[in-house]
Amino acid sequence: MDALTIGFARRFATYKRANLILQDIEAVASFINHSQTPIQLVFAGKAHPHDRPGKEVLQQIARLMRDDRFAGKILFLEDYDINVGRHLVQGVDLWLNTPRRPLEACGTSGQKVVLNGGLNFSVLDGWWAEAYDSQNGFAIGSGDTHTRAELHDVRDGNALVTVLRDQVIPLFYERDQDGLPRRWITRMKRAIRTLGWRFNADRMVMDYVMKCYIPAAGGTSSNMTQR
Repeated sequence: MDALTIGFARRFATYKRANLILQDIEAVASFINHSQTPIQLVFAGKAHPHDRPGKEVLQQIARLMRDDRFAGKILFLEDYDINVGRHLVQGVDLWLNTPRRPLEACGTSGQKVVLNGGLNFSVLDGWWAEAYDSQNGFAIGSGDTHTRAELHDVRDGNALVTVLRDQVIPLFYERDQDGLPRRWITRMKRAIRTLGWRFNADRMVMDYVMKCYIPAAGGTSSNMTQR
C-alpha cells in the first residue's frame, strides 16, 4: 500500500514554521514507521541567504534524512523552483501549511493543490480561513492567536498531531473492498467543487476589473466604498 504523502514547499521564512510538524518528533516517528498506516514527508524550499534562522530550520529538516528512523521517509528536495513545485502539487496526497496566524498573506500553493486532487491541511490563516468548510480539507487548530509565539507554536503543534492522528490518517487508510478510500475521494471532490472556481487567477482578475479598475476609471476620487 502506498504511504500517505504529505508535502510542504515554500519559502523557509520562520513564520511559515516548516518544522512545526516535527515539534513532537516521537509522534512523527510512530506515524512514519507504522506498519499498516505509514506516512512520508516531502519538503522543498529556500531560505533567504541572510535569513539565518530560516536556514537553520531548513538544515534541521535536511539532517533528518540521515536519521535511521526517517531514512527514505522524510525527504528534502534541493534546488526548489517552479518545476519542483509543479511536481509536488501534482503528486502529494496532502498539502501542509503551517504559518503563525495571522501572518500568512494568502497561500496560493494550496490553491494549486486543489485542482490536482490534493487536500489541504492548514492553519486557519490566509485563504484557508475563508475556504475551509470542515469537509473540503483539514484544519489545524481553531483560528486562535496568542501573544506569545512559543505558546502559539506549542498549541498549533499539538493540534497538528491530533488532527493527523485522529482524522487524516484514518480517513486516508479507510478502504473499501476495491482498495479505494471512498470518503477521502469524496472530500477531494468537494474540495474541487467548492474551491476550484473561487480561488483562481481568472476570478481574481475579474474581481479586480469589476470591483476596482472600472469603478476607479469612472470615479472622481480614490474612495472604494461600494455604492
